[in-house]
Amino acid sequence: MRVVFLGAPGVGKGTQADRIAAQTNQPKISTGDLLREAVKKQTALGLQAKSYMDRGALVPDEVVIGMVREKLGEPACAKGFILDGFPRTVAQAEALQRLLEDNRMTLDRVVNFAVPVGDIVKRLSGRRSCGKCQAVYHVDFAPPRVAEICDRCGAALVQRSDDKPDTVEARLRVYEEQTAPLIRYYQGKHLLADLDGSGSVEVVSGRLQRVLGPLMHT
Repeated sequence: MRVVFLGAPGVGKGTQADRIAAQTNQPKISTGDLLREAVKKQTALGLQAKSYMDRGALVPDEVVIGMVREKLGEPACAKGFILDGFPRTVAQAEALQRLLEDNRMTLDRVVNFAVPVGDIVKRLSGRRSCGKCQAVYHVDFAPPRVAEICDRCGAALVQRSDDKPDTVEARLRVYEEQTAPLIRYYQGKHLLADLDGSGSVEVVSGRLQRVLGPLMHT
């Protein structure tokens, strides 16, 4: 199964990608995770990416595409993958198409997660992350047992700079301008499936299972 999860920041596609990856034993490729790891390690690439991420802008294509190229070349991706957060522009989608062709692969489905803007801002601005082990919580929906302390390792939780309300709104503007056209792009290729991303994780998971259907059992 080779699928792309498409949608604005905060629609829940990452959570659902984790669940599907666990069920199918196929890797989840998250450019966001790759970039944050590079920032944490303070690599040259990470430092370059951080200046864009902190203001809610998109990281340059050449950086992101290079990371995806390396991942798709790994043996674990030979039988399938879930792409979460890539592509984010039509140009990236066209680059992905070339990467897939180079690896003699094709996409099976593109799932478009849709959630009201107000819900997205609430989801992201309430998110807290552990700076040590990267566990993620939410002040309303998934709080830690002790406020602002990670259940897993006991480190302090932080709000990522790109989850602050002003930055969230900037990220959503960028999405509308540059990423939403992907909906039309993948509609034209007859790969797009729309998914209502509102509601609980379990409810959305049930909808997703119905959308992916036979792909999960091939």
